Amino acid sequence: KSLSLIGLSLALVNLSIAQSANKKTEGKQPNIVLIMLDDMGYSDLGCYGGEIDTPNIDQLAKNGIRFSQFYNAGRCCPTRASMLTGLYPHRAGVGHMASRDYGFKGYKGELRPEAATIAENLKAAGYDTWMAGKWHLSINWSPDGSKHNWPLQRGFDKFYGTLIAAGLLLYTSDAADDLLCVD
Repeated sequence: KSLSLIGLSLALVNLSIAQSANKKTEGKQPNIVLIMLDDMGYSDLGCYGGEIDTPNIDQLAKNGIRFSQFYNAGRCCPTRASMLTGLYPHRAGVGHMASRDYGFKGYKGELRPEAATIAENLKAAGYDTWMAGKWHLSINWSPDGSKHNWPLQRGFDKFYGTLIAAGLLLYTSDAADDLLCVD
């Protein structure tokens, strides 16, 4: 079934879909799906008692683990950095928006190299990792610039989405090491 959230014009979904790559462990390791929706209140989803009918998300929540005490930084970039690294945003290097280097260690505007992402950690455990949605964790988003902090370089095998905030530049990835621009 497809996931449908009608009327949330700025809600951006980040999916990190992980599945076992090792045939020996297939069926033993759980699938992991992380969903982050920007610009939503805690009780907007049905699974948290909200007034919006979200049956597909409710079904995922019923059979999974729901965060009830996750730190929300009040902005998309720091919150995403925290979710993907398990660190407070400043420790991950994204204490503010991912638009420029603010000149301080906690305000680099992108993930610090030592802040491992969940995708990097899951790969070490034999998972395949995918992401769809808004990355917005690098100050370099030009195809001609540095890609050191792009999704494929931070542990994701596949990526479909935008590298910038509410951007119109959509990227896809295949087995290649680079991201391809989609017109």
